[in-house]
Amino acid sequence: MATALLPRKVSMITIQREIDRIRAGLSFHSVYNLQKALGVPLEQVASVLGMSRATLHRRKLQGKIDEHESERLVRYERLLKQAKNVFGSAEDARKWLNHPQPGLAGTVPIKFAVTEIGAREVENLLGRLEYGVYS
Repeated sequence: MATALLPRKVSMITIQREIDRIRAGLSFHSVYNLQKALGVPLEQVASVLGMSRATLHRRKLQGKIDEHESERLVRYERLLKQAKNVFGSAEDARKWLNHPQPGLAGTVPIKFAVTEIGAREVENLLGRLEYGVYS
């Protein structure tokens, strides 16, 4: 019986570590990684993370971003990962995330995903595309 519960317990430990990492604030280097992965200017990444230009500069000097910005960054990492799985390459995922999508009323997915609700809708659309459901 205890063996059957092990995978869920390991999963919860992983989730708790991720929550702790977000609460502590991610390194500013992860902002650069996201910028490179999305292929957009740093100012656009700052915008979707909810940072002004001044805040972006301050975070760069501090070397880390705050909890809320970290949570948003992890949201975009999650979308990138799902898009890579659906489209088969980082380049195709990047293109899709940066172009208007009819299934999102013509909105660009990275802009649609600024809120958690928007990100869920992008995930839903990716899921429909993955399984060939008309969107």
